[in-house]
Amino acid sequence: MSLLFELFLTFAKIGAFTFGGGYAMISLIEHTCVGEKQWITHDEMMNVTVIAESTPGPIAINCATYVGYKQKGLAGAIATTVGVVLPSFVIILVISQFLDHFLEIAWVANAFRGIKIAVGILIIDAALKMFKKMKKKPFPLIIMGCACAAMLVSEMFALHISTILLLLIAGFVSFTVYMVRQSSRKEAGNDPS
Repeated sequence: MSLLFELFLTFAKIGAFTFGGGYAMISLIEHTCVGEKQWITHDEMMNVTVIAESTPGPIAINCATYVGYKQKGLAGAIATTVGVVLPSFVIILVISQFLDHFLEIAWVANAFRGIKIAVGILIIDAALKMFKKMKKKPFPLIIMGCACAAMLVSEMFALHISTILLLLIAGFVSFTVYMVRQSSRKEAGNDPS
């Protein structure tokens, strides 16, 4: 029971003290679950981040659910999911009940401007950590470079390219290259010469 409580409490802290949504939480989840607690490995964190990004639902909740499930099965998944969601839910509930014009308060508006900068830094930090630890093979680097370039062009020229579309294209291209490589390996293995 103590591990369940620790899972809940750990993700409740992550949920309470991370602004900016799931991408901002990735760095904190990695620091806590890989570095401090060693509940998952860095490779697992990379894989779960990719899977969580390409499946429905918020990325932080998907990551939390995976970590909880790996540690304590279904009960762990429930504990971590509730832990990461509950603080935000309570904060928003309190704000909506008691402060009608919360964001019109000058110091709150100024605080959120500062938080936006911190969120950007957290997201960049998570991306750089993943990039440093990923295997530097040419094909994934080309896919990553093309996706980054497409998003940059999209932002510069207001083209509104969907990230989901980019994910699907990257997945299709990767799968096609994989199938071509498998096919050529089979042909090379069946070659009588």
